[in-house]
Order: sequence, then structure tokens, then C-alpha cells
Amino acid sequence: MLLFSLILALAPGFAWLVFYLGEDPRPEPKRLIALAFAAGIIAGLFAIGIELIFKQAISETGIGEYSVIALIVFAFIEEFLKFGAAYFAVNKDPRFTEPVDAMIYAIVAALGFATLENIGTIAAMPQQTALIAAIFQTSSLRFVGATLLHSLASGVVGYYWAKGIIRGKVVRFLAFGLALATVLHATFNYLILNYENIAYSIIFLGVVGLFVLVDFEKLKEKPIDIIS
Repeated sequence: MLLFSLILALAPGFAWLVFYLGEDPRPEPKRLIALAFAAGIIAGLFAIGIELIFKQAISETGIGEYSVIALIVFAFIEEFLKFGAAYFAVNKDPRFTEPVDAMIYAIVAALGFATLENIGTIAAMPQQTALIAAIFQTSSLRFVGATLLHSLASGVVGYYWAKGIIRGKVVRFLAFGLALATVLHATFNYLILNYENIAYSIIFLGVVGLFVLVDFEKLKEKPIDIIS
């Protein structure tokens, strides 16, 4: 049962990883992919600690943990750390050479981050409910929900990271990308918390996903070695 649970916890992140890597016309070095994924996992550990501190802080102020302000702050923490993981992993590497790479590595780091969350979510399930059907359902929901959210939001950040590099205004474009990703992330969480019907959240992610795929296509058209 433990092995089965672990496989289902890993499945959403690796399934999306295969999908997104398939969008890259020139495959990235496996070592860098693994490094970005691992960096995302480490970023997830940092997020746990930072968010625990923030939860304690807001509990003393009377601001609800699920208030709009709190959702935005939590979302920003995660988006910033995911980007930081991707930046740390590949920014100085000489093989980081084309615009679409920024989206790829940002998404890979996000999937590492999401995989840690998935493992924690399934591991935390009470033993009496940790049946095969329940675990499979949780993994499936994470696949079309939180895991996809993390990859799409980071894809947005990666797109503006690439645009910033191309135009020589990285900070300005990154700030906008992080702000947009934070709003998308917080909106998804708001829908999940306030509407029982998850269809709203899935439709929301579907719309965002279309824009991210369009962004992929835009960057594919940019020449190789534009990043230096």
C-alpha cells in the first residue's frame, strides 16, 4: 500500500513533466531537468516553513487564514519560491540558451514543488480512509487541480522571464509575471475554497492552460542563443 501510495503521489507531477517536455522542440539536458525538479522540491520545503510562520502571524492579527489577503500572500510566497528554484538551477548554465527554456525550467521546478505537496497530501490521509480508491481519487484531483495550477502559474512566470531577457528588462517583466501568477494562483484557491463544484476551478485552469500553450508557441519562434 505504501509503494502504491507513493507511485500515485508521484504520478501527477511526472505525467505533466512528460507533457511539457514534449512541447520543447529541442530537449533540455536531463541533468538540468533533474536539478530544476529537485530545486522545486527544496523550494517546497522552504514554503512549508515560511507559510507556517505566516499562519502564526495572521492568527495573532485576526486575519482569517482563508481571507483574500492571506490567499494572495500564500500564493506569492509559492510563486516566488518556485521561480527562485528555477533561477538557481539554470540561470548561469551555458546550456540555458533559448527563450522557451525559461518556461520549461520554471514549469519543471513547479512540478517538483507540486510533487512534494502531493506526497504530503497523500501521506497525511488517515489510515482508515487510505484505501486504493480514495488514494486514486486524491491523485486524480491533484493531477487536474493543484499540480496543473502550479505548472501553469510558473509557466506564466517563465514566459515573462523570457520576455524580460529578450528585451533587456528582466526585473520589470518578472515583477509583472509574478504578480499575474500570484493572482491566478490565488483565484484558483478562492474557487476551490468557496465553491463545492470543482468544475469552476477546472474550467479556470483550462482557460489559463490555453494561454500558456500559446505562450509556448510564441517563444518557440524566437531564435536559439538569444539568451546570453
